[in-house]
Amino acid sequence: MSAHKPLNKKIFTLPFFFLGIIAAIGLYYMAERFISGMGAVSNLNGGFAWGIWVVYDVVIGTAFACGGYALAFVVYIFNKGKYHPLVRPAILASLFGYALGGFGAFFDMGKYWQFYNIFLPWNWNFNSVMLEVGLCVATYIIILVIEFSPAYLEKIGAKKLLKALNKVLFLFIALGVLLPTMHQSSLGSLLIAMGNKVDPLWQTWHFQPLLALITALTMGFSIVIFEASFSSVGFKRPSETPLLSGLGKAIRGLLIAYLVIRLGVLMGQGKFGLIFAFDFSSLMFILETALFVIPLVILSSETKRQDGQMLLIAAVSMLFAGALYRFNAFLFTFDPLPGYSYFPSGPEIMVTLGIIAIELMAYLAIVKTLPVLHSAEEH
Repeated sequence: MSAHKPLNKKIFTLPFFFLGIIAAIGLYYMAERFISGMGAVSNLNGGFAWGIWVVYDVVIGTAFACGGYALAFVVYIFNKGKYHPLVRPAILASLFGYALGGFGAFFDMGKYWQFYNIFLPWNWNFNSVMLEVGLCVATYIIILVIEFSPAYLEKIGAKKLLKALNKVLFLFIALGVLLPTMHQSSLGSLLIAMGNKVDPLWQTWHFQPLLALITALTMGFSIVIFEASFSSVGFKRPSETPLLSGLGKAIRGLLIAYLVIRLGVLMGQGKFGLIFAFDFSSLMFILETALFVIPLVILSSETKRQDGQMLLIAAVSMLFAGALYRFNAFLFTFDPLPGYSYFPSGPEIMVTLGIIAIELMAYLAIVKTLPVLHSAEEH
């Protein structure tokens, strides 16, 4: 008998309809983009070839979707089986995050009808960082579908197929660890490739892939805490704070490593004084660093780690910190050429909110109909 159960609650609730309205507005502007072209709905230009769609959906959204990746390390590599109840909802969130990130990249392509070329080996540019990111993200979406498929197979009662899948699932789990490691670090390599267009406070050169990977893991763990906390409150389920508090130790280590590397590299490169210039870049760096320090302080206290509210505050702070780190590096402080500026248009913002709303609606529908969340009896 499965330890996971569907919630069997009503899908069409007031929050669901509210999200549906946002999704409908987003879909309207998506349609306008494909009918009238990119310029009809976006403020992109020659200096800013990508804007909020790529930076949020691909760069940040995939990091938000690293919950399954982070838990794979804990459960399957470090053999901490007690965290297994958190795996299936984390995989579902990862699947939606990466799928919608992939859609966001497709949506942002100028000649979107030629998207299939990335899958044709004779068209590959092996010097392109984006090629590696694109192929890894596309492959990882397929891996996540396979990793999550046991929930659907349990629902339809396909016991033989489920048994056969479980025998080879470890192979897909291994790929599920390898692929995010490759493309999350490659997002850092993108900053290296952009050279001096990236602000000096964020251009740490050869350390970019490592910092991108560490922030992806911290955001992955944070989204697991965030998701579990809100599902406990929103669906009136038993609190998982005792289980989640154990993740705090791993997160604390990642935060210390991030801050030591980040500040140490700036000192080694002679850029530390830029932090105190108190211009826009400096203030954004200070805010970003403070958002990383707050959860470190919380998670360094055994008492606070056992407090569900403080644990949630730490998770939210880390999510904002990781998102701001990537927004700052890729967009807010990005300086392409003199004379170029960018601020997202209203339709761009609504498309992004619409994608988020679609993801939340799909998540709510699936956890209420498929065995995703660990059953209360097993708690």
